[in-house]
Amino acid sequence: MPPATAVRTLQQAVQVLVLLFGPERAGTWGRGDLAAEATGSAHGLDDGTWLARVVQRGIVLAHDTELPDDAAGRRAMWRLASLTPDEVSSTVLAYGLRPDGGSWRERSLYERAVHHVETHLTLRDVHALRLSLPAGTLVRICKNPHVVEAAADAACAHPIVCTSGSAATVVLTLLESLAATGCRFAYHGDFDWPGITLANRVVHRYGAQRWRMGAEDYEQLAARTRARNVPQHPLTGQPTTADWDPGRAPAMAALGMALHEEATLDLLVADVA
Repeated sequence: MPPATAVRTLQQAVQVLVLLFGPERAGTWGRGDLAAEATGSAHGLDDGTWLARVVQRGIVLAHDTELPDDAAGRRAMWRLASLTPDEVSSTVLAYGLRPDGGSWRERSLYERAVHHVETHLTLRDVHALRLSLPAGTLVRICKNPHVVEAAADAACAHPIVCTSGSAATVVLTLLESLAATGCRFAYHGDFDWPGITLANRVVHRYGAQRWRMGAEDYEQLAARTRARNVPQHPLTGQPTTADWDPGRAPAMAALGMALHEEATLDLLVADVA
């Protein structure tokens, strides 16, 4: 970082901390509002910026606590400083969730499930919902929104949560809320190296079962793809071992074919129909 930039960042950090902890503090700030006040940009305190890192260290020092190492911890830290994080811009795509009773939020989610309509939930929604599903309910987790779309079109009955790629905080928060009610999980994603990495993370964190994610599933899908003359995409990147199935990575390396979730869409929909 150039010296002039470093000086400007430190000056802005001091201004932010004075606004948060000084004698004329103005109560609760929105993070975007505070960033605009100190830097002229609503994105000045976005995660990953140097200013956010310096301010975060100031907050943990002021409260004699540890620096968080994940997104959920950082949100809690911002709240500790009376700073409201953005809880509405990021959403999780869900389908078929039927919570018992409760407020209009739960009834609305239930009605959408009954009428086979998908739902986008913000982090604020997830925090406000009282998700009470029957213990042992199997919730399917997918990576691609097309799975949810196809399930809704087929009027499938089983609940699905979509990570829409790598699971963001709002996705993890919903899954943790469901896990707290005793739900079980089954995961499906892409047959490529990043797909294994994401699957490992979900399996470890939630004890999820594999959902058509074994070596035999990959080989059958690859054979079906070739038989239909579907254009093939080569595997790229660093090979990764599937912790739940040691045979999967060798099978993928042997065929060298990347297969995305859409290639098995009909089978996934059949499973939740």
